[in-house]
Amino acid sequence: MAEISQLQVETALKEVIDPYLEQDLVTAKAIKGITIDGDTVSVEVVLGYPAKGVKDALAGRLRDKVLAIKGVKAAHVTVDSRIVTHNVQKGVKPIPGVKNIIAVASGKGGVGKSTTAVNLALALSAEGAQVGILDADIYGPSQPRMLGSRAKPESKDGRRMEPVPSYHLQSMSIGYLIDEETPMIWRGPMVTQALEQLLRDTNWQDLDYLVVDLPPGTGDIQLTLAQKVPVTGAVIVTTPQDIALLDARKGLKMFEKVEIPVIGIIENMSTHICSQCGHEEHIFGAGGGLKMAEQYDVDFLGALPLDLRIRADTDDGRPTVVADPEGRIAQIYREIARRIAGRLAVMKKDFSAGFPNIVIQNT
Repeated sequence: MAEISQLQVETALKEVIDPYLEQDLVTAKAIKGITIDGDTVSVEVVLGYPAKGVKDALAGRLRDKVLAIKGVKAAHVTVDSRIVTHNVQKGVKPIPGVKNIIAVASGKGGVGKSTTAVNLALALSAEGAQVGILDADIYGPSQPRMLGSRAKPESKDGRRMEPVPSYHLQSMSIGYLIDEETPMIWRGPMVTQALEQLLRDTNWQDLDYLVVDLPPGTGDIQLTLAQKVPVTGAVIVTTPQDIALLDARKGLKMFEKVEIPVIGIIENMSTHICSQCGHEEHIFGAGGGLKMAEQYDVDFLGALPLDLRIRADTDDGRPTVVADPEGRIAQIYREIARRIAGRLAVMKKDFSAGFPNIVIQNT
C-alpha cells in the first residue's frame, strides 16, 4: 500500500472553499494539525470566526475529501474556533477585556440599525463567541428595552461598573442609569465623555466582540469613536431606497476618512413579508445595498426582510434571534454574523498569543 503523504491531504483539503473566509482552509492557515497513521488521517481545524451553526457541515465536507484519497480508510476532522485580536487605529488605547470592536452605523435614523445591532450581537453569541453590546446612542438609548432588562449596573470596587447580562450578552447603556423617559439635554462634549466612560469604565469580561450600536449620522459620537476607541471594523446598515443610500454613503466615506475598515453593508427592510399570506415584495426598491457595496468595493453582507415579527420581538424585549432561534429570520442574522466575523478573520491579525505551526505526524 502506497504511503499517504502530507501533500495529498493538503491538496484534498484545498478543494473546500470556506464561504466566510472566501478561500480554502490551507491558504487561510486554519489547518493546525494533520496526523497520518497508516490508512487513518486526522485533521485539526481552528477557524478564526465563531461557526457553531456550520462547523459540523464543514467537517463533513473536509472528511469526504480526505476519504477520497487513495489508500485512506478512515478520516477524522475536528473543527473549533479561536478569536484573536485584530489590528486597529494606531495610537488608540485598547479596552481591557475586549478583543475586537464592531461599530454598527447608519447614515440616517429609521433604518432599523439598533434592531440589527442587537440581533447581530445575539447571533455572534449563538455561533459560540463571547459578545457584548454597547449602546452608544446617548440621546436615544434603546438597547435596555430591546434586551428586556432594566437592571441597574453594579460596581464591585466603587470605580468600574459591571456589564448588565441579558441573553448571554454583556451590555451597557446610558439607559440603565436614567429613567426611560428622561431626556438627555447635553451638549456634544458631555455626550462624548459619557460614551468614553460607558466604554472604559465597564468591566467587560473576555469579549471576543463588542458590538457598538452607534447613533445615526456622522457627528460627535462617531468622531470620538474614530479618534479614541480601538475599532476593528464598521458595518453600515441601510434600506434600499435612494434617500437612505445617500446617507449611508456619507457614513461609509466617514469611516474611510478616519481609516476604520468597513466590513460590509447590510440591507435592512429589503423585502416586505405579508403576515397574512407570506407574499414578498420590494416596497422600498430593490438591490440598492448590493449596488452600493459594488460601487465602493466592500462586501454585501446580506439582506433582511421587513417583517412584523422583528419589530414585535424587540418591543417585547426578546429579539428574534432568541425569540425564534430556529426560524428563517434568525438564520439570516446568524449567516450575516458569520460573514462579518469571517471577514474580520482574514484581516491582518495580532498573533502575539500565537498558534503553533501546522503539525504533521506520520506514525
